Amino acid sequence: MKFIPMMCAIALGVAAAAPAMASEEIIKKARCTACHAVDQKRVGPSYKDVAAKYKGQGDAVAVLSAKVRHGGSGVWGQIPMTPNGPDKISDADLKAAIEWILKL
Repeated sequence: MKFIPMMCAIALGVAAAAPAMASEEIIKKARCTACHAVDQKRVGPSYKDVAAKYKGQGDAVAVLSAKVRHGGSGVWGQIPMTPNGPDKISDADLKAAIEWILKL
């Protein structure tokens, strides 16, 4: 019976890691990685830089969702971010991806 707590901890760890991995897969599937990376600037800012900039902002998910949907420029430089509609990434996947980014 001593192994049961360890097995539960392992199971909980796997369950907790699943959403993060799923969100990273969402980002790859939506081709966000063509312009962004976790810890280095590419065409756009790194995800870690985005997380740092929006840390503690209660409306960060809504603000970033709007930026992804409508595109824009000027926040991170003059290179514009193109709009990305629901045909590229669903609302649910977009929210999960942004929440994952903000936790970096």
